[in-house]
Amino acid sequence: MGQYYPGDSPVHKLNALSKWIAALTYMVALFVANNWLGWGGLALLAAFVAWLSHIPLKALGRGLKGILVFAVITMLFNFFFYPGEALWQWRFLRLSREGIYYGLAMGLRLFLLVAFSSLLTLTSKPVALTDGMEKMLSPLRFIGVPAAEIAMTTSIALRFIPTILEEFDRIVLAQRARGGGLAQGNLWKRLASFVPLLVPLLISAFRRAEDLAQAMEAKCYQSGQKRSRWRQAPWRLPDTLTVVLMLAILAVLIGGRIWG
Repeated sequence: MGQYYPGDSPVHKLNALSKWIAALTYMVALFVANNWLGWGGLALLAAFVAWLSHIPLKALGRGLKGILVFAVITMLFNFFFYPGEALWQWRFLRLSREGIYYGLAMGLRLFLLVAFSSLLTLTSKPVALTDGMEKMLSPLRFIGVPAAEIAMTTSIALRFIPTILEEFDRIVLAQRARGGGLAQGNLWKRLASFVPLLVPLLISAFRRAEDLAQAMEAKCYQSGQKRSRWRQAPWRLPDTLTVVLMLAILAVLIGGRIWG
């Protein structure tokens, strides 16, 4: 997540502002839906957008491995600890029908949430994401919200996610080359062996942050100043259709929850 994948698909060509609005609307829709029909429709929508973006499954799956494991853990936790009618019980573990339903729903919501967010970052350049977020938050300037600063901070965070992961991989390889044995022993020993890696990783992150701050100061960056843009992303008909479609889906889900 956070790594831009170059392409010329219809999703890549959309304005970043329309993609921000669509992604936020999709996130809200995930928690508005309260049945498998709604969740299944949103899953099909995410799969269609992934197909339309022409991003290989390998590139998309790299950013979803971690969240898939976390989603499975979330499901198992709800399976055995969510209150309800017991189907099976052993000591403190209690499997219930309500737990299965709630666990599957939470796991699917969490996975789709990250998957659709990944499509946003995979199909948009960091600079475009920053501009889109700034435009989306610009109405909040009237109440004192620093839209430009929030957009800049988010863009830097997204940009540094793959950089930090690459640095972590290099540290792991260096430790293994020195006989660190990170993949030996039981689960707890493996987890404990990763603790010493945090110190060089944090030092590297602080060093990169200091270099970035010095580069911004050298370019006379000042917070709160109005800046022009070299490239202006136009708003086209597909952007309007995308926003209207996502808002219509959200309205249908809200209506189904109220009158269903």
